This record gives sequence, C-alpha cells and structure tokens, in this order.
Amino acid sequence: MADNNQLNDDTDILVTLDLDDGAQVECEILTIFTVDKQDYIALLPLDENGETNEEGEVYIYRYLEDEEGNPSLENIADDEEYEAVSDRFDEWLDEEEFNSLEE
Repeated sequence: MADNNQLNDDTDILVTLDLDDGAQVECEILTIFTVDKQDYIALLPLDENGETNEEGEVYIYRYLEDEEGNPSLENIADDEEYEAVSDRFDEWLDEEEFNSLEE
C-alpha cells in the first residue's frame, strides 16, 4: 500500500483514462494516498496540449493493485467514503502548499 507518496518529484507520471462516454483523458498523477487502509489516487486532467487544466479539476479514484502489481482504478460510489477521501486530499494540498512556501 502507498503511504501518502508524492509521485511527481522530477518527472510527471501520466495515465490515460477511458471515460464512460468513450473519450480518453490524459492525466498527471498528483499523489497516491491512504485513508482507512485503502489507497486512493488523485489525477489532474491535462488539456489537449498536455498542459494542466485551468479549472483545477481533479479526479479521485480508489487505487488497487493485483498480485502482479498491475494497477486498477475504481469509482468511489459511497458519499461518506468520498467525503473522507476528499478531506484527506485537501489536507495533502495544504501540506504541499506549506512545503512549497518553506522552499
């Protein structure tokens, strides 16, 4: 399991999401973090030029790995779970902002 890891130290890790409407969205992995022993991933969608989106939209999914280490994502359907995960992600954002101010 991940332990609040920031993955984009020197190079950005990108993933392509296949949306329900058949569209694909390229996303930068912001972080993988844990809430109640479950891993979650925060993805920042990129625009058609590969730049970060101006709306500040972030996708958050349940993050899983199979026995071989292959990752998969699941939607978060439960409102309470989503609220707890969103709160933890907001804390992570605050920590990142604080750390950038110290540098």
